Amino acid sequence: MTDEKKPLTIEFAPGAFDDFEGSQEELEEMIAEITKMAHSGELFEQSRQVDLEELLTEEPEWAEKLINSLAGEDKRTLQ
Repeated sequence: MTDEKKPLTIEFAPGAFDDFEGSQEELEEMIAEITKMAHSGELFEQSRQVDLEELLTEEPEWAEKLINSLAGEDKRTLQ
């Protein structure tokens, strides 16, 4: 076995940015920054665990989206 790591692949789920409010240029900059942070490891270093109970209380709409996404019940349709 080797300690060689597989190259990191970043994929955004369809609809991941549906609620983004900004220009296409701003979206592209944000995606580039997320990608850069993932490749450098900074994204993982700065991440924190999500408390679903707390999210349900404080941001019920986001909690519902997360639960539906994890359950494979994303009702989004492409046109």
